[in-house]
Amino acid sequence: MQLLALALYHRDGRPVPRVIRFRPGALNILTGESETGKSEVLDIVEYCLGRKKPNFPDEPIDQTVGWYAVLVTFGTTRMVLARPRPAGDSTTKAMIRFGDDSLDLPRGDELVADADVTALRSQLSARLGIEDFRFQPPTGAARYPFDVSIAQAALLCFQKQNEIANQSALFHRQSENGIGQAIKDTLPYFLGAAGPEQALRRHQLGEALREQRAAQRKFDDALRRRDGIDTRQAALLRLAEREGLLRDLPPALDPRQTQALLDQALSVLPLTTADGPADLQDRRQILTQERRELRERWQQLNDALAMVDRWHEQGHAFTGELHLQLDRLKTLDLLGPEVEDQSADVCPMCARPLDDPDPSAADIIALTRHLADELTHAETLQPVREEHRRSLETQRDTVAERLSINGAQLKEINASDERMRNLQDQQVRVAYVQGRIAQERTAAGDLSDNDVRRLQNDLTLAQERVEALQELVDEDDVTAETERRLTDIATLMTPWAQRLSLGQAATAQEVRISLSQLNVVVRRPAGRLPLTRIGSAKNWIGYHLVAHLALHTYFLRNHRPVPRFLMLDQPTQAFFPEKIRDAATVEDADWAAVTTYFKLLHDVAEEAEGGLQIIVCDHANLPEDWFQDAVVENWRPQDGRRRALIPVDWLD
Repeated sequence: MQLLALALYHRDGRPVPRVIRFRPGALNILTGESETGKSEVLDIVEYCLGRKKPNFPDEPIDQTVGWYAVLVTFGTTRMVLARPRPAGDSTTKAMIRFGDDSLDLPRGDELVADADVTALRSQLSARLGIEDFRFQPPTGAARYPFDVSIAQAALLCFQKQNEIANQSALFHRQSENGIGQAIKDTLPYFLGAAGPEQALRRHQLGEALREQRAAQRKFDDALRRRDGIDTRQAALLRLAEREGLLRDLPPALDPRQTQALLDQALSVLPLTTADGPADLQDRRQILTQERRELRERWQQLNDALAMVDRWHEQGHAFTGELHLQLDRLKTLDLLGPEVEDQSADVCPMCARPLDDPDPSAADIIALTRHLADELTHAETLQPVREEHRRSLETQRDTVAERLSINGAQLKEINASDERMRNLQDQQVRVAYVQGRIAQERTAAGDLSDNDVRRLQNDLTLAQERVEALQELVDEDDVTAETERRLTDIATLMTPWAQRLSLGQAATAQEVRISLSQLNVVVRRPAGRLPLTRIGSAKNWIGYHLVAHLALHTYFLRNHRPVPRFLMLDQPTQAFFPEKIRDAATVEDADWAAVTTYFKLLHDVAEEAEGGLQIIVCDHANLPEDWFQDAVVENWRPQDGRRRALIPVDWLD
């Protein structure tokens, strides 16, 4: 596949595009001043080949172009690959058109998205001859499988300005996440060292190793289970004996009796009680209520006895006072009956009248008789109070006895509750032991000698499959085949590096590509020297040139499914000032070295005899005829008009 033309279509829908024509099988040079759009040519081609996210600058190309297209040839057939400007950061829309050698770029009003990136890549991959297979990373690798397609092949066809002078990375987009590993995974295929069969066998070997490890784990687990059954079952029997499920186990257990003893332990029914927890709770509530009522009755009787005692004390004090007063009044009886006839208004001693007459003797005698009657009545009540007190004491003693009985009953219930809890705990332990015995019986029943032999047979089959696949993979020896092909490529790189007078090349035994480093390595008598340890941008660019020229020459000679073009951006940047408008105006540049670089590109394209197309975007504009014959676009002012990728009238 080579490029015939590149087209840009204006966003306003004008039918005539901006077209750049390329010559297949030859050196094509786009030369011109800075900031004319030379570097964007590579981005446009890559975008048209199926990249989802373009990397175009914001102005002016992104502000004017609505569609991008390339016309490619596969010998006798052609394809138009067109992509619309993405509305956001990326798009998958595309347009594909097939035809013979008369097919050309469409008009602007003919552009319609009729496909997507997946279909575009599939069509290109099929026409390049890339076999339909999916790369499977090694088992356990932390990356995903992917379809090998033009997406990986295109990485070998571009060298942007910041990549061609990179001493740490050799390939396009190598430093992006996952791209470097994708190049390592697919370069052996594009070199011819590996194919779908080898990739499939390596994937099958990985799967077989995984199955072998799984079979080994199952077999080892079965052996451990079988060897540990007797020990576990003996421990379970001792545990069952401790919980009362078995009795009088012998010190040494016979393996033949183990299963019967386990069955016996499983057959023991759980212990039960006459009263359940609900019955005990009901009885506790009844007794508690009864105890509360008895204590209230006992308190009432105590209060009644205290009241009787207070009445007794008060009655005893009252009768004592009556006796004292009555004994005093009885002294009047000693004076005789005549005392009653004496006047109470005259003093009996002096016979003088009294201002306040004293009580008469008759009144005092009447009071004495009244007190004697009350004393007699009070003394008759004392036996009644004593009888009432004895009755209260009897009732209190009866209540106290009932309280004692109630307390004993509650204590018994609490003891029964504790026994119930202990019994429940034992039931839980027994259930646990029986559950473990049942689990052990199930596990032991599932694993028989036949099962162990079957697992061993599965492991043997898995090992034999791994050995057979390993032999096939060893016969493939993709790594050795890749290195052998890289050695063939090194036979081209070494003389070309010496031709460009690159650093360390004069004494180099070999200049080659390292697949592990994805970089150039120079082998010297003193040892290997990677490009990262070689100075000067001139050398970095030179080694990039010889590496990619050698790779594409190898692809061509061995008919590998890689596009037959190589696009290079600013390969002579190391020979000019960092900021330059037009390299053709620099007089003190190393024009001899610049000429040598371009002459190598021209000669390699000529030696390919039309099989390799090299497209270079650069500032240089050499006067040599072979250089001028290769110039397809010269973006320098002409007749006072600026020339660039984007036409001036588009900007207006």
